[in-house]
Amino acid sequence: MMHRRNKQRELLLMIFVLCLFAAKTSSKYNYQTKYLDVPLDHFNYVNETVTFKLRYLTNDTYNSDGSGPILFYTGNEGDIELFAQNTGFMWELAPKLKASLVFAEHRFYGKTLPFGNASYDSPRNLGYLTSEQALADFAYLLAEINPSNRTTRGRPVVAFGGSYGGMLAAWFRMKYPHLVLGAIAASAPIRQFDAGCGVFNQILTSVFTVAYTRECSQNIARSWETLKNYSSTADGLKVLQEKFKFCTNVTKAEDITGTFFDYLGDVYGNLAMINYPYNTSFLAPVPAYPVREFCGRLAENYTGVELVSRLQEAVSIYSNYTGTTKCLDISSSYDSSMGDKGWEFQTCTEMMMPMCSEGTGKDMFPKKPWDEKKFSDDCFKKFGVRPKPKVAFTMYGGLYLDGVSNIIFSNGLMDPWSGGGVLRTGNSKVLVVLIPEGAHHIDLRASNENDPGSVEAARRIHVENIQQWLKQYRKANNYR
Repeated sequence: MMHRRNKQRELLLMIFVLCLFAAKTSSKYNYQTKYLDVPLDHFNYVNETVTFKLRYLTNDTYNSDGSGPILFYTGNEGDIELFAQNTGFMWELAPKLKASLVFAEHRFYGKTLPFGNASYDSPRNLGYLTSEQALADFAYLLAEINPSNRTTRGRPVVAFGGSYGGMLAAWFRMKYPHLVLGAIAASAPIRQFDAGCGVFNQILTSVFTVAYTRECSQNIARSWETLKNYSSTADGLKVLQEKFKFCTNVTKAEDITGTFFDYLGDVYGNLAMINYPYNTSFLAPVPAYPVREFCGRLAENYTGVELVSRLQEAVSIYSNYTGTTKCLDISSSYDSSMGDKGWEFQTCTEMMMPMCSEGTGKDMFPKKPWDEKKFSDDCFKKFGVRPKPKVAFTMYGGLYLDGVSNIIFSNGLMDPWSGGGVLRTGNSKVLVVLIPEGAHHIDLRASNENDPGSVEAARRIHVENIQQWLKQYRKANNYR
């Protein structure tokens, strides 16, 4: 899932995913862990013997004779085991289709580190961290485990992914249609590069506005100036320290208007993405409909110290729902197992998705314009690289999907990333599924008795289309 950071150079989230995926509980699903030597650079013949070990997970329980389809998860910015444990839809689908399951880890994330502990040491190493190389890894893996020849066609493969993984699933089908029969691309913002920098925060604001009462987003909008005022004096900082119980004492205004503001922005985005109708530990332990629970504590107009107190109570829904956290750590708002450093590099190269806030009634955030030059300069200072803003459109398409087929783009309309998703298309071979009550790629999660009807309907559409793709494949290839 992608990470959204208010610090623009660390932008984004796909959270997570951010991507789905923070529950470090006992394993619900079982798999074998395997490794395959893959080329470091798929597009350079000079050093083609340089390889690294790609980690992938497999389960053939439901495909005992080895003839069924392969359900292939295109791993995104994090440890692949987290995605395997939190993509229950694939596990529920496998026995119905008598399919094998494969979860492939993205290079530079999890345990797939091309240069080991030195993978992040220099831009020279990080230069091999691209979506194009990752897709080539996946293709190389499929060619190895599912070979085709003149007399025998490989088993049909359906790609799955959520958030950045959803982008990869769609692009995998586009770039390697001979290897991938179709793709379920959930909450995949492949149009975010050109969606408008304010769309994320506008949708996010609407989620908090409709979750309980309009006063919720209005209180958040007022809170920034209130917190800023308190941070301007020593006594005010002391009040904030006492109210929020920060793990590290706040001693200057920038601790609040910088670090804490960034933390709050992340929390609001994460709450919207994981606004599922049941308890979850995705990103953090939270109750069912956490945005509603949050807004229930900001249901009236508050000002001054009362607003600060109410905001603290609301934030605790995300930061301390279990009641076991003794202080508020504002240094990070998401699970450390997600690859935030790698994703930051990717946003500085091929994944630059402009973010801004307009304030003044348009969203609930302080006004913060998008400054592409500053973003680029920060990237160069940190990594020695500059972003290529529209390179993903050139490599894969996005605005226009002519010639593309067998891809389902699903988007929850309560997900702030939906503004960069495929919400309409003139291509009849590309299906758009809208989930009005859906949060971030909820349709890829395991079924739950509290799932809204629109989520259940989306999964039925996925299954029906996958079955149709498989039927057409069997007919065209005389495949049993």
